[in-house]
Amino acid sequence: MPSMLSPYRLAKARDLYNIFNVFNSLSWQFLIGNIITIFAMRLHASSTYLGTLSALLYVAFFFLPLGKVLASRFSIVKIFSFAWSGRAICMITLFFAPLVATAGHRDLALGLTVLGVLLFHVIRGIGMIGNNPVLSLMASGPDRGSYMTQIQIINSAVGMFASFAIAILLGRDPPLYLYSVIVAVGIGCGIFSGILMGKIPEPSVDTGGKKIKFFDVFKQALSQANLRQFIVILFIVALVSGVSRAFIVVYSREVFMQSDGMVSLYTVFGGLGNLMIGMLIKFLVDRTGAKPIFILCVFMGLVSMVPIIFFPQSLDNLITIILFLTFLFFMLNFGFLGAEGIAQTYFLALVPSELMLDMGIVYFFVFGIAGTGGSFLAGLFLDIMTGLGVDIIIAFRALYLVLIALTGLVLFFQRKLTPLGALPFRGALEVIFSFRDLKAISLLDKLNKTSDSQEEEALLGALHDTPSRLATKGLLDRAKSPRLATRLESLRAMESLESLTEDAEKALIDDIIHNPFTTAYISARILGNHGVFAAIPLLRELAASHDYMLAGEAMIALAKLGDEVFRPRIEEIVLGTDNPRLKIMGVEALGIYQSPNSISVLLDILRVADPPPYLRDEVVLAMASILDTQNQFYPILVHYLENESLAPTLAADEVDAACEFYNATLGGGKKNWKKPGFVLIARQAKALPAAASAFMDRKGALLSQWILELPDKFCHSVVQMVLAEAVLDDELCSHRRLQLLIVHWTAYKLRIWTQKLKEKEQREVL
Repeated sequence: MPSMLSPYRLAKARDLYNIFNVFNSLSWQFLIGNIITIFAMRLHASSTYLGTLSALLYVAFFFLPLGKVLASRFSIVKIFSFAWSGRAICMITLFFAPLVATAGHRDLALGLTVLGVLLFHVIRGIGMIGNNPVLSLMASGPDRGSYMTQIQIINSAVGMFASFAIAILLGRDPPLYLYSVIVAVGIGCGIFSGILMGKIPEPSVDTGGKKIKFFDVFKQALSQANLRQFIVILFIVALVSGVSRAFIVVYSREVFMQSDGMVSLYTVFGGLGNLMIGMLIKFLVDRTGAKPIFILCVFMGLVSMVPIIFFPQSLDNLITIILFLTFLFFMLNFGFLGAEGIAQTYFLALVPSELMLDMGIVYFFVFGIAGTGGSFLAGLFLDIMTGLGVDIIIAFRALYLVLIALTGLVLFFQRKLTPLGALPFRGALEVIFSFRDLKAISLLDKLNKTSDSQEEEALLGALHDTPSRLATKGLLDRAKSPRLATRLESLRAMESLESLTEDAEKALIDDIIHNPFTTAYISARILGNHGVFAAIPLLRELAASHDYMLAGEAMIALAKLGDEVFRPRIEEIVLGTDNPRLKIMGVEALGIYQSPNSISVLLDILRVADPPPYLRDEVVLAMASILDTQNQFYPILVHYLENESLAPTLAADEVDAACEFYNATLGGGKKNWKKPGFVLIARQAKALPAAASAFMDRKGALLSQWILELPDKFCHSVVQMVLAEAVLDDELCSHRRLQLLIVHWTAYKLRIWTQKLKEKEQREVL
């Protein structure tokens, strides 16, 4: 739902909404949380009664239509506010229940408890019509999933605190009046939370009170395949979640005879599980999407129920029992409350904003039917089983076996959920178990929170060192920054990514069009490095740009993209420009092409009077790349530049090493002397030292002849002719770098020739 609030007003509204959630969560834990079940069990309530209590939690959802009718006449926030205060006031009956029980009227106390809980949820259901619109308003913006999970974290943390406080108060055998004290605190917190809600801005929403009839809402939802599939999954998840978490309290009391205080303490660890999954979802949801996390939460819920099937009742070790129950409460809440929370996030992304109110009714109705029916039937099932004489632990195992089977069915259905832009499940798991991706997400979170330009640049630099595709969206946002330094750092970080998204490619193409002389040249480089062939037509145009850095990077990018058609044009640009940097970048591009036809162009550059030293270096390195020997030649060039007087020595070393390799490989025996190929290589190996030495003295006739006598299969014809002529050119022979390259190349060819003949000889022997 689009926000009508400015960033400042949205931030203020969120602060108020966060405080509302603190008191709302306290009220819930003191009035409706596990304390109700503990109190009822203290009064020896049956499993059917406990199941009914749990089922009442979902009755609220059936009163959403009444809330919708009221929403067509009154403010949604006002309805929400009055309902939240009113539901707390209705729990006054629960306040008197412990006192009545103390007086010996147990059945009346149980009746007052049910009445209070029923009224609480009826009024709550009317007010819940405002839940989705208000939450959607508060969670508007790119951090929707993150903020929604933040609310879950607040509720979990406060719930843990409240559960721990209740556990301390109840202890092992608390007096019943303590329950009244706890309820009184809950009523006060509930009334205050309702007052806070009244100060929240009114969401802009079309209530649709007169446009869509109640049953038409369900028809509309079920007519859409993606919504229909989600509703089925939500129904089963709500059923399993409600039953498994509610009856684990009963399981602790009935099977392992745990005290009220211990059960309350276990709920603290249940809250910790809810808090942990909330923090995990908040960290990941905006990066991985809701679907894979939804699947993961359901899977964790399934795993958490399996131990119930196998854990023995007769175990005497109290520590083991405590650890087991702690694990159960933690994992069930971790899995199923996480599934409920992320299901709502998925739902808000799935449903268009104009249908939010109506589809919200469907969402909660399905939740209510599943929870009510599941809780009531589960309690009835346990009573029937025990009534038939079945041991209580066997009854619980049968119940949780059914829940496990239903959870497995959910996992099967979840595979076909609409992704809504989420990563595949396997991809999401890779993110969760990838230190690099998790670090990148952490850096992005810090980046979103910082307002310091220097810290911003430092974080972008760290993202460059921690490349992750998950960072793409955040980097694209920073690439639009008004600060040049920030844009440069964000593009530099994007350059380190292994692959680009479609949005990133479009953004980079847009950048090279609209941002010449600033960041366009970096974007051109990234497009070339990542093989974006769609950019070729634009890069061709920009190779003649007045922004020489952009023009140069465009030529290099075209070379990396293998645009052979444009290579002659690059040769023209290189020969025609007087810009040293553009000429160097064009030379680099020709080296990347590795076309033998470009060697003559590179030699023409050296023929110009006194070319700059770095241009000479780039030319010979580009030639070395075309000759496929750049890696071997580069160290030689470095040694030469350290001491230019070493040129003859370096050339002689190359030839001597090649001749020694020949002698060691082929020259030691006489059996090959009469073979044509071996006779020729022997003559060439013997002639190379003298030819190379003469060439270093600027006498290239011998070396020219040596090059021309190379077999065609070991040398491209164009290369052979161009180099044979080049060594005879007095102007070119004045360049020591070129001399070193040609001598090195001849020595390299002798090595290759030798190796090929050796391999041929070995094949003939075999």
